[in-house]
Amino acid sequence: MADTKAAEMKVKVVTEPSLMTGAVPTHDWWDVEAIFKPGNYCYPAKKSIAEYHGKNLPGLFGEPRDWDIESDDWALPENWKEIIINGIKERLDKFRSLKIFMDCCVRCGACADKCHFFLGTGDPKNMPVLRAELFRSVYRNDFTTAGKILGQIAGARPMTFKVLKEWFMYFYQCTECRRCSVFCPYGIDTAEVTMMGRELLHLVGVNTNWILEPAANSNRTGNHLGLQPHTFKENAEFLLDDIEEATGVKLNNLTFNRKGAEVLFIIPSADVFADPGIFTFMGYIMLFEHIGLDYTISTYSSEGGNFGLFTNNQLMKKLNGKMYAEAKRLGVKWILGGECGHMWRVVHQYMNTMNGPADFLEIPKSPITGTVFENAAATRMVHISEFTADLIHQGKLKIDKNRNDNRIVTFHDSCNTSRGMGLLEEPRYIINSVCNNFYEMPENTIREKTFCCGSGTGLNTGEIMDLRMRAGLPRANAVKYVAERHGVNMLANVCAIDRATLLALNQYWNPEVQVCGISELVGNALIMEGEKERETDLRGEPLPGMEG
Repeated sequence: MADTKAAEMKVKVVTEPSLMTGAVPTHDWWDVEAIFKPGNYCYPAKKSIAEYHGKNLPGLFGEPRDWDIESDDWALPENWKEIIINGIKERLDKFRSLKIFMDCCVRCGACADKCHFFLGTGDPKNMPVLRAELFRSVYRNDFTTAGKILGQIAGARPMTFKVLKEWFMYFYQCTECRRCSVFCPYGIDTAEVTMMGRELLHLVGVNTNWILEPAANSNRTGNHLGLQPHTFKENAEFLLDDIEEATGVKLNNLTFNRKGAEVLFIIPSADVFADPGIFTFMGYIMLFEHIGLDYTISTYSSEGGNFGLFTNNQLMKKLNGKMYAEAKRLGVKWILGGECGHMWRVVHQYMNTMNGPADFLEIPKSPITGTVFENAAATRMVHISEFTADLIHQGKLKIDKNRNDNRIVTFHDSCNTSRGMGLLEEPRYIINSVCNNFYEMPENTIREKTFCCGSGTGLNTGEIMDLRMRAGLPRANAVKYVAERHGVNMLANVCAIDRATLLALNQYWNPEVQVCGISELVGNALIMEGEKERETDLRGEPLPGMEG
């Protein structure tokens, strides 16, 4: 938990000097140095982890070493500036969008107060426009005529160690949530600038462990926790006992690595190991039992989450490719994906150009309703919410929505599924179909304008807990609004990272509000064949009317 008490942080956020409180900076922004101190930075990658990635993708992760962020000697390679500038040139040549984003910003400031990190910290360099300016200033110096001739007058500055420190500080105080891009009149996707900045930092070995170690685990064992296949399988099977205890039904449909199944089901691995994700997983497999779906789970691609998205394109492509390689090996017809965030952003925005076309798979068709998911014609992968919403719409599920009457629900649109794939209506349709009490948060905090949980893109690590609680404050405020106005006690979402980070955020700011996946609510409401009289929900808590 955060070092600072919630009551104390509330005061600090609104009284400490910042642009949000009317304070006027006394220095130009580039004269203010980044100062690292415990609590405002993520720990660097372990040498062994950097070595592992260096062997698999040579040249992309710099020289493995032990280094101290708080010192002025990061043990950088002698030619680190040259590596950075050459890296910028390579990416400008490769990505036309980056060149446009560097040139077209007019610094109108429309994005400034849209960033949760700026709202929570009041740090001007957390305004998306200024965070991108950290990159643009170096770009102008080396790649524009005006910058080469006029220098600082044209907003140009050379790459220095001071600039590198700023990059590390602020490119890891951005969750790449893309809310700022919704409000940019030029459509600049500042998240793409952050992604390029992080790629360049990796080239000189400036990195964080909470991203590289989960990425290494995903590559090595199939899931970000580094659990062996038999452990993953045993944990999933253990949850069958919890389902039987709640429903009286023993599920027999859970299989692993079964060749010839119709569907490969891929989940974020946290759904098998971590509370409250395990209740989401229980809801998944209850649904599949209910409809008789022919599916299997791969223990070798047991992680939908793609931590490569937070490092570079090559690692992202490699991890995404494992999912499709498993689908090919098992001979399934198509892929069904669970409630995850960055898995879906990678699938929808990058998969087809990186690893597509997946034409060895069929265009997904529900074996229960006959619905053909034309929207997945390229990726051959359907979101569990799309699949479930179709089942409900076609009247294929037996539901008792009263079983969720002890839940007064609101919905958090996960950044990657809302802005990355446009999944806005299906989750709401499902919630309204399985719950009687649903209330939306304020309009400017939901759907494509949703606020980030504050801890995505590998920032959900314990050493920056105070920073995370500040960054999540805009989302927490919106939850607090519906909690006080409507008595909301459950925050539903469709992302495993959200289920982990919003749990900590609510325990800090709104301790009366719990967190769940939508499939958990579905599992509670499903009337299973042969079930006993249900007395508890999947969490073992009494159903409405069963409290005595």
